[in-house]
Amino acid sequence: MIKFFSAILLFFSLTLVAQTKSDVYKITYDKFENGKKTEGNTEIYVHNQIIFLSKPTDKIQQYIDLKNNYNVSTIKNGNTVFKKITPFDSLPVPKKENDTRVILGYHCKHVSFSYFSNRIDVWFTEKAAAKGTPNSNYLPDKNALVLQMVYNGNQTLTANAITKVKNFQPLVNYDDKTIVVDKSEFEEILINSRYTKLHVFENENINYDPKSVIPNEKDLIADKVFHFSKGSVVLKKIKITPELRNSSSIFAKLTCKSNGDAYDRTGSVFIISKNNGNTTTLLDAYLNGLDRLPVYTDNQKNKYQGIKKEKNYKPAIEILRFFTPFGVNYFNDKRKINNYNWVKEVVYKEDVTSLIPIDEDEIWMGVFIGNYDAGGHTISLELDVYPSMNNKEDKPAKKKYVAPLFSTVNTMEMSGQNYGGLFANDTLKVNFEIKDEVQNLQLLYTTTGHGGWENGDEFVPRMNKILVDGQEVFKVIPWRTDCATYRLSNPASGNFPDGLSSSDLSRSNWCPGTLTPPYVIPMKLPKGNHIIEVVIEQGPNEGPSTNHWNVSGVLVGELKN
Repeated sequence: MIKFFSAILLFFSLTLVAQTKSDVYKITYDKFENGKKTEGNTEIYVHNQIIFLSKPTDKIQQYIDLKNNYNVSTIKNGNTVFKKITPFDSLPVPKKENDTRVILGYHCKHVSFSYFSNRIDVWFTEKAAAKGTPNSNYLPDKNALVLQMVYNGNQTLTANAITKVKNFQPLVNYDDKTIVVDKSEFEEILINSRYTKLHVFENENINYDPKSVIPNEKDLIADKVFHFSKGSVVLKKIKITPELRNSSSIFAKLTCKSNGDAYDRTGSVFIISKNNGNTTTLLDAYLNGLDRLPVYTDNQKNKYQGIKKEKNYKPAIEILRFFTPFGVNYFNDKRKINNYNWVKEVVYKEDVTSLIPIDEDEIWMGVFIGNYDAGGHTISLELDVYPSMNNKEDKPAKKKYVAPLFSTVNTMEMSGQNYGGLFANDTLKVNFEIKDEVQNLQLLYTTTGHGGWENGDEFVPRMNKILVDGQEVFKVIPWRTDCATYRLSNPASGNFPDGLSSSDLSRSNWCPGTLTPPYVIPMKLPKGNHIIEVVIEQGPNEGPSTNHWNVSGVLVGELKN
């Protein structure tokens, strides 16, 4: 046991308390779920009125100090140990219950606690030599030894043994070098320690700048930000880190605020995966112009650049579709209204785990916002990477299947790329091949309608259909009726005589200041060639006012090992 607790000294720079002759007790608890015993157990050690609750490998070290009437939690962040002290008088208060039960030969009293709408039932004795509890929040009194705890009636800890431990050297974190923080600060440190933040863009300006210079391809190094398409796109090449490769969940978090633009704009966060052989990607067009993209010609001879997968072209992988609010931040002080507390920025966050091609060494990540304003918007983007909690070394990680099929989001709008208005007279048809056995295959389909006048598709519900190999597999009328929820993100929104604001109006699957998540469409497709068609009942144009639909589709799944 000396080795067991010596690790605490190495990990947390703990100070040795003088050896005493008092006994050391170990209390072992069995775990039960819904009455069935589970693997593993919980152990606590009691010495000299200190109750040790942690293992040396635990990120948080916890102990209860009965002499000083408080709990202590420590966590190491970098080279610094932070400490939280919780006085007993701030803990949940026990409520006396009338029943008793016998555990390990002790007649135990019963109390209950209520904490965050949870009920915790505790049975304890005051006759044992050892004192303590397996959970620092629930100690009936300083003279109690908790022998059973039941959480919400279905999770139970029951003591199965109380034993003395010999040759024990107690170690307690009384080191003055630790930094004491309050409960909220400790919680922030703890939460941030559980996952990794990969900062892609920090306070980057996306605007309209016709003088923006296109960088040379030879200068495109990793971890440096580049601006394309007259300032409306930012790109950065990032490496696929071990954290990304071994993660269980990846969330994209985008922060956006106006730097002068008053209007709601279409935005997209996307990935350009590496160029394989002769395959063209969107990066080629950013560097060398729209002529590098394959052209799709609709039934009316209108041309659309780079909107679908071709034999030698792979569209971008859209991971977030978002819409800027009407002027949040920049216009907050310019339109003050009593009891309207405008937010400072808008934060969008979405699970994008299935869309990150972690099998590659590096990828390009980009953000596009369509606008013709010199000030534009300021954005920050991070990937929040959460580790697997059940990562067994003998279990190989599943390989992802990520195949972008189409995207009419014209991220080169400022360079002349056409809007996706083909659905008025045509369907979007894509030929593709599945070369591998894929499990849990899904199509992630993102769709938003645009045409900003009374009869435009932005404000008129329209049917969307997906056909695969001639069979209809999905149909929906994409529509949002909750836009008024986000009024405080839209200070520059126009106000109408009837009391409504422009940002309140229902729209074709989007609202100013919100995300549009994809529809998840299960697919059962064997290896081989297939055809997917997107059919939208797009409305007619009115003079120079044109309708268009931003749609993107990505096949995702898991490759069979």
